[in-house]
Amino acid sequence: MWNYVKRYLRFALLAALFMVGEVMMDLVQPGIMSRIVDDGVLGLNNNGAGDLNLIWTLGVQMIGLVLFGVFCGALNNAFVHLTGQNIGNEMRKDCFRNIMTFSFPRLDRFGTGSLVTRVTNDITQVQTFVSTFVRGMIRTSLLMFGSMYFMFRLNRDFGLIVLWAFPFIVGCLAFCLWKANPLFSRLQAQLDAVNSIMQEDISGIRMIKACVRESYEKLRFGKANDGLINTQLQVLVLFAFMNPVVNGLMYMVVAVILLAGSFEVRDGGSTPGTIMAATGCG
Repeated sequence: MWNYVKRYLRFALLAALFMVGEVMMDLVQPGIMSRIVDDGVLGLNNNGAGDLNLIWTLGVQMIGLVLFGVFCGALNNAFVHLTGQNIGNEMRKDCFRNIMTFSFPRLDRFGTGSLVTRVTNDITQVQTFVSTFVRGMIRTSLLMFGSMYFMFRLNRDFGLIVLWAFPFIVGCLAFCLWKANPLFSRLQAQLDAVNSIMQEDISGIRMIKACVRESYEKLRFGKANDGLINTQLQVLVLFAFMNPVVNGLMYMVVAVILLAGSFEVRDGGSTPGTIMAATGCG
């Protein structure tokens, strides 16, 4: 795998660099919003007098940061797709070239359907994984640790709230991936079976019609297809369960931050702008 990645490592590094820029723009904005509320609107550091000029200045800065973040995000997408598509292209060509050197017994051992799946679906999955890792994993990691850092800078208590919720979120993700792993293996085998049956039926369609075996072949294909659908539904239901649970945990964190923040604002230990910034980081 590394042999393919290193050919286009420059694209992946550029994509990661622009992703850092995009994430940093997202993380800086809550702090600016906190200053707008505390100093510009409420005037907490100016005897309660608001500062419209400060609001305009910080607002223009936020617009500039947003535009720069959009620029970084667009370039990140471009380099992510360049990386994934080129790696998939090289792997597909090498895989096809290797299959063409197989002997007849080896071709029979793998099966036509399995080989078709390897060249098409499997390489597409690898391609998707590379793109997801370069964009999704890097973005998620940077946002997660960056949010914790900025949260502790804003308020130590808010940072501890997020830190306590972190193991539950990771545990939910790990549990779902653990349950899904055997399903993906079964899904791969069932996809091979469907492709094999489809290839056999197309290549032997004349013999099937001559022997009046259409009903049998329909039943055989339907059984394989139903198994594939059932496994796919199990995977989808599992991930459909994961998303709302993770979102629910995150909303609970925001609710706890708002509750704790209300007491801190009442006691003078925090400001409304800090609460807004904390919910933005969380």
